[in-house]
Amino acid sequence: MHLHAHVGHADAHVGAIGLGDGRQERGAGGLIGMQKLQKSTPDGYTLAFNNMSLAILPHLHPKAGYDPLEELAPVGIVANVPMVLSVSNKSGIQDLPSLLARMRDSSAPKLNLGSGGPGSTAHLAEAMFLSYANAQGELIPYRGTGPALTDLMSGMIDVVIDQTVTMMPLHQDGRIKSIAVSAPARLPQMPDVPTFAEGGLPEFDMAIWNGVVAPKATPKPVIDKLAKALSEAIDSPAFKGRLEQLAARAPAPQERGPEPFAKLLAQDVKRVADIASEVGLMPR
Repeated sequence: MHLHAHVGHADAHVGAIGLGDGRQERGAGGLIGMQKLQKSTPDGYTLAFNNMSLAILPHLHPKAGYDPLEELAPVGIVANVPMVLSVSNKSGIQDLPSLLARMRDSSAPKLNLGSGGPGSTAHLAEAMFLSYANAQGELIPYRGTGPALTDLMSGMIDVVIDQTVTMMPLHQDGRIKSIAVSAPARLPQMPDVPTFAEGGLPEFDMAIWNGVVAPKATPKPVIDKLAKALSEAIDSPAFKGRLEQLAARAPAPQERGPEPFAKLLAQDVKRVADIASEVGLMPR
């Protein structure tokens, strides 16, 4: 998901907002962009739009000296995108309970879970899934989401967990079978897909947040103006309509602004650390 915004320092005006299904994991997991942001003048003119990969970067590049909790100024969350677990049509898997039973059967061959690359949000989601499900599977990172989905459609791999933006069209066309979505209730855009809770795994509640950050030393009045403008943009009818198309959710009023975003980022940095050490998330 991309956010395109033109921000003026004087009145912190945000406009020309659009969302797409682009990936944020390019460029050394986003590290190059974040390093450029750190060196930018903290005047409100230079911002970065990224997703949960911000929490993954310290573990993906431990020697890079990058710490999102110390070197970024959160502005606000833009949207939360549910994750969808999908299986190959050739897998014979019909629902989440049957998938879990198969993955917990020590006598059955391990299933393959493909993702867009080491440290990507999908890679994290699949590692979390294995951890919460207490199941066995082989994580296969590809060089991009496209190749992983191609192999899922052909039956070369068994499972992919990725955002609604990516999975919804393929499920609707019948090229893959989606069997669980990480949302509190079924999505109107995918009413035939149960939630993880319905399938017996309520612990998996991961949604991919997308947010805006600034250089660390950006003055608080500038951050506050940007956050206010961002909130106003999120409430616009055009933005809400685009989110609905993507089956995404705008942050509630209490979830907006620098403080809630900073708290969420800190929680996810810890969560990624726990999963990375348990499942072996990061490349060796």
